[in-house]
Amino acid sequence: MVFSEESDELWRILARVRKPSRYTGGEWGARIPSKTSGELLRLCLAFPDVYEVGMSYVGFQILYALAKALPGVGVERCYCPWTDMERELVASGRPLFSLEGCRPLKEFHVLGFTLQYELTYTNVLTMLHLGGIPLRSAERGEDDPLVVAGGPGALTPEPMSPFIDAFCVGDGEILLPEILECLRAVKGASREERLRQLAAVPGVYVPAFVTYTPGPSGFFVSGGSTPLPVERRFVPDLDKVFAPETMVVPSTEIVHDRAVVEVFRGCTRGCRFCQAGMVHRPLRERAPGSVEHLVEKLLDASGYEEAGLMSLATCDYSYLSAVLDRLGPLLKGRHTSLSLPSLRMDAFSVALADSLEPLRRGGLTFAPEAGTARLRAVINKGISEEDMENTVDETFRRGWERVKLYFMMGLPTETMEDLEGILSVSKRLLAIGRRHTKRAQMVISVAGFVPKAHTPFQWDSQASMEELREKGRFLKSRTTDKRITLSYHEPEQTFLEGVLGRGDSRLGDVVERAWQLGARFDGWGESFDFGIWRRAFEETGVDPFPVVLRERGQNEPFPWDHIRSGVRREFLWKERERSRKALLTPDCRGACTGCGFERHCLRSRGVAGEPLDGDCVKGSSCDCPLPVSSGPSSEIPQEKGSA
Repeated sequence: MVFSEESDELWRILARVRKPSRYTGGEWGARIPSKTSGELLRLCLAFPDVYEVGMSYVGFQILYALAKALPGVGVERCYCPWTDMERELVASGRPLFSLEGCRPLKEFHVLGFTLQYELTYTNVLTMLHLGGIPLRSAERGEDDPLVVAGGPGALTPEPMSPFIDAFCVGDGEILLPEILECLRAVKGASREERLRQLAAVPGVYVPAFVTYTPGPSGFFVSGGSTPLPVERRFVPDLDKVFAPETMVVPSTEIVHDRAVVEVFRGCTRGCRFCQAGMVHRPLRERAPGSVEHLVEKLLDASGYEEAGLMSLATCDYSYLSAVLDRLGPLLKGRHTSLSLPSLRMDAFSVALADSLEPLRRGGLTFAPEAGTARLRAVINKGISEEDMENTVDETFRRGWERVKLYFMMGLPTETMEDLEGILSVSKRLLAIGRRHTKRAQMVISVAGFVPKAHTPFQWDSQASMEELREKGRFLKSRTTDKRITLSYHEPEQTFLEGVLGRGDSRLGDVVERAWQLGARFDGWGESFDFGIWRRAFEETGVDPFPVVLRERGQNEPFPWDHIRSGVRREFLWKERERSRKALLTPDCRGACTGCGFERHCLRSRGVAGEPLDGDCVKGSSCDCPLPVSSGPSSEIPQEKGSA
């Protein structure tokens, strides 16, 4: 943080808040842009959650490093202040400021939000208000920043459309340079002209230029003066796109405190409940040499003693063994540990975790998601009872004493037998652990299911708060063994997540009214107050229940139909029909499922370039450029940065 003569008051403010390190800046790896350079396009990357959460988000680090590398751009960061800091800023009349230059948010040309989670939406309004920026796009003047937003929330933008000038739909590595270059070229133009130029950038959605049509269940985008639908942009090759070799090292402890490299993007498993697995297609893997190079560079630049390999399912990375072999000498020489964020329920994952975690810190976490084989087939989670038993047996055999399992309740077609299956599975797996150690423990976490947009379950209704509460209490009351700890998420937060994730533009009035009534940090149990939201719905006249508690027809329009993720609607509906028959759809590394990305997906390949069993094509009917014949694939990315 840059301090001037007026900083004495700021120091006094920081002395009165709980965690002043959230607001001081000055971290290793951050750069302070010149305050006097009028040629710079000033960008503030804004994360609508506390510093510890935002600094743990790898995408934010990528965008920051990318923006720093762009010519003519001055980039700074801001995170949402906790309620104590908000009170101090309001009382002092001081606007919310960036970490690097202590610059008020209203002085930036562009304010870029990451919409990672629906329950942070009121925090966006907090940051705008504290930054001296009108909440609604229609109320902003020529001197106000353009407010843009990306992340998963951009795929269902309408609840936040009154407040966001432009949504970025897709991968930021492609969109951010194009957006900033566009705005640099029209820097002196009117606000309307700048927005019109943004609307012409593929993958950018500008709500001000669309027409809304009322329907039987809400308002829908029906057209306007901007190209529709907006197609999601994605990086076709991770080895040919910007990847940071430096990072900002936090000034305080954060949630995930390590140097992280993304090893692949996308997922091929096709879990029907998983929005990330659907919308981040196609699969794109980073070559082993690139991973090794980036890990080494980030460790050099940061001084971290722990590195992480990140993806939606890191154990599915084709080159994992090769990368671990490459990284072994490097990490050993630096006395650096390695972590993986996600594990499959199989013996390989346990053995891998064993080799990476010799100190047995904590326990291992797995996600069966459902308590019976039938319901796991419904959601396309192909884990058998034998898989779970063998995995847990291997876990305890190797010395762990605690296993954590994630389940969902309220899934489509769920019965009491499925719910009881969570209990019976937990008891059975604990008994397996007890064969190895008397200290065996099972930690069970159960979340309410939210049908997400752009997934096969987007047509489904969501269980009511009463149903979820009853299911949670049922599970809790029947967990009598003290060695099994079971917790479930509060149904009110699950309900609100479903409303904000599937609603239309009318939700903007609700978000604003809830914020006015005091809604802050709704994803945090200690600050969430559903009574505020209940009152906001009543006062705005918006009924939230039809948004979530209603099944949709096959051809019924959605409030997000003008946003295309790339996965065919026909494919999603077919997957929903297969779910009703409890039919598993195989991993598309082995056989193409026709989701819409056939021309982009690469044949499944092994580490040395040999294809795995099957080809990721549909045969003669597929328009994928890869041949059907077996043999080494010429599409394997060339390694770069290798020793």
